[in-house]
Amino acid sequence: MTAKLKAHPAYKDSGLSWLDRVPEHWEVRRNGRLFTQRKETGFADLPVLEVSLRTGVRVRKFDAAARKQMMSDRSKYKRAAKGDIAYNMMRMWQGAVGVAPEDGLVSPAYVVASPLDGMHARYFSELFRTSAYMGEVDAHSHGIVKDRNRLYWEDFKQIFSLYPPPAEQQAIVRFLDHLDRRVGRYIRAKQRLIKLLDEQKQAVVHHAVTHGLNPNVRRKPSGTKWLEDVPEHWEIIRLKYLITSIEQGWSPQCDAQPAGLDEWGVLKVGCVNRDYFDATQNKKLPVTLSPVPALEVCNGDILVSRANTRELLGLATVVQDVRPRLLLCDKLFRFRPRMQRACDQFLVALLRDKSCREQIETSTNGASDSMQNIGQGVIKNLWIAMPPLAEQCQIVEAIEKETSSLTGAAIRARREIELLREYRTSVITDVVTGKLDVREAAANLPDDLEELDEMPLLDEALEEDDGELTSDELPEEVG
Repeated sequence: MTAKLKAHPAYKDSGLSWLDRVPEHWEVRRNGRLFTQRKETGFADLPVLEVSLRTGVRVRKFDAAARKQMMSDRSKYKRAAKGDIAYNMMRMWQGAVGVAPEDGLVSPAYVVASPLDGMHARYFSELFRTSAYMGEVDAHSHGIVKDRNRLYWEDFKQIFSLYPPPAEQQAIVRFLDHLDRRVGRYIRAKQRLIKLLDEQKQAVVHHAVTHGLNPNVRRKPSGTKWLEDVPEHWEIIRLKYLITSIEQGWSPQCDAQPAGLDEWGVLKVGCVNRDYFDATQNKKLPVTLSPVPALEVCNGDILVSRANTRELLGLATVVQDVRPRLLLCDKLFRFRPRMQRACDQFLVALLRDKSCREQIETSTNGASDSMQNIGQGVIKNLWIAMPPLAEQCQIVEAIEKETSSLTGAAIRARREIELLREYRTSVITDVVTGKLDVREAAANLPDDLEELDEMPLLDEALEEDDGELTSDELPEEVG
């Protein structure tokens, strides 16, 4: 949809340090000429809003218990009217900004900027989330250390922003809405494919870890409601007899970005969400904190999430090809298989199988569905069916061989999603900074948007399954 877009007819120097040329008919204005600050409290009945680092402002979802706790003191929460821009003072430099979808409450750590006449807030929200603009925000923020910088209203007012004519702002917003729906449709199609591939893979794994490889082997009752009949020579045993002692890590307040290769990082609980260890799911340990070397993860460690949503709780992975200086977080358990008793990959396959998932999901506790917990005892007392060690290794090899094509297809689909996200980011940047002129394209979009309305906006597709991406009110804790 961008192949026919062209540059504007004429450009001029922007006069901005973060941008070279802009369309000749666009203006450059300080934010203080574009917004006023809204500082209203005392609206306790309004819903609570939060900022997602990917999709902007949205209504925060609570279950009954969490909502009751949250309502205990809303006196300091600020009102954001529908169409206002709200940003997290401590995370604006990361793109923690968006347009309020309805009247709601935001944390005292947020700033609410109300647009003046001639403003289309969605345009400015997208501008503020470009990498170049976030660099400018960072330069105007203040704090003791860089990763604790705050952008106060008085500093936000002084930053220059691009100001296209209002009609063109509206055209840009119309075009970006269309872009979001198209990209969202493609991403959802890839996500559905990944889900089907994962279901096929789980079916293969389930049969292998509960039936074995020999279809003619004699079977016996397992003696537990969690397990089906199992091969006669397999042992029914609790997991605690096959593993070393369980430990959990440390969750200090960490910097929001991943650690560099020569820096210490603390793993996020999302490192176990997929069926492989994802070392990129970590946060940088602040230089003001000393690492705990005993918590550094090593190849061969088995990690299990002990705190997460109900669907993600108890997921397991084997640490492989790990880079140095990554620490275990408090929301993860760590243990190893006992030598000569269990194969690490077989244990992980079991832990991710529905026979163990059902045991875990019936043993959770927590104040809300979005944050459930399990104790070490839940993991230790899982009932499992264990073949001899040599047979475990054979089953792992067979699973890998039979599912390699499924795994490869899922990896390709996830990569295509990443490319779609990168494409969207690139197009948005080019459009909101004036490198591409969308006026004609927006004008040619159908007036009857029935077709577009069938394609939902991108919010949920962008969030996917990578864990929470909300912008915390305080410095982020690992998890």
